[in-house]
Amino acid sequence: MTKYLKLIRIEQWVKNLFVFLPLFFSGNIFETDLFLKSLYAFAVFSLTASSIYILNDYTDIEADKKHPEKKHRPLASGAIAKHNALFIVGFLILAVTGLLFFGAFFFKINIWKFGVIIIFYFLMNLAYTSRLKHVAIIDVTIVSMGFVLRVLAGGYATGIPISQWAILLTFVLALVLALGKRRGELINAQISGKTRRALDGYNVQFADIALSISVTLAIVSYLMFTVTPEVQERFGVRIFYTVIFVVFAFLRYLQQTLVYNRTESPTKIVYRDRYIQITIVLWAVSFMLLIYHKYLMG
Repeated sequence: MTKYLKLIRIEQWVKNLFVFLPLFFSGNIFETDLFLKSLYAFAVFSLTASSIYILNDYTDIEADKKHPEKKHRPLASGAIAKHNALFIVGFLILAVTGLLFFGAFFFKINIWKFGVIIIFYFLMNLAYTSRLKHVAIIDVTIVSMGFVLRVLAGGYATGIPISQWAILLTFVLALVLALGKRRGELINAQISGKTRRALDGYNVQFADIALSISVTLAIVSYLMFTVTPEVQERFGVRIFYTVIFVVFAFLRYLQQTLVYNRTESPTKIVYRDRYIQITIVLWAVSFMLLIYHKYLMG
């Protein structure tokens, strides 16, 4: 069973928690109906993403065999046969299709808007897997767009409108993560050789500049989000002070990346760095307290 969980990359499902952001930022996290709709969107997106992960591993079997870490993946190592992997992809696509109709009838979700997001995400990543992941800048842009689509899916599933600043924040935050990963690959490539063709369009200096620009945009986007009238009306003017946690978290990440030259993926840095983890918890608790205060006073 473990090898199949590795095949669908269940640990990567944490990325799909972005579908909960519209619900979280709306201040309606205590609404059971909306929470179930977000959970539904999370399930659909997770299964869709897993089908893409399998197809990506299927097309990269030979390249993964030569990679020091990726060679242990189920398909590259031969733990799972190719035809079994394709069977699972077919099953996942059927499951997603069934869930789309289920959502339309049970949750009364606008199947056209939500379904278009899912289909577009699948086709975009299919193009990414087959060719576009080898094209510099386009590769990280597609990765970032994937996170935006997650947020939009959460918004369409719950009927919660999403501000433009929130969309921009999601995009540049994902861009930070993607560029950080590319930078790590560039550092490792100096030792073991390049692991992907897209790295031909990058160098460490460019990655450092692009990463710094993206972090700046992310902080500005979050700042603008907190000072918008509808957000301050919903949470109160104290929401502005949560910017402190965001700035610290990004500075800590840049320190780990640029000063200490940590080459692992950004998600691994977040998993391992206690300072960033504590900051994220404090930020989340601050938001929760603001939401709780609203309900208490209302």
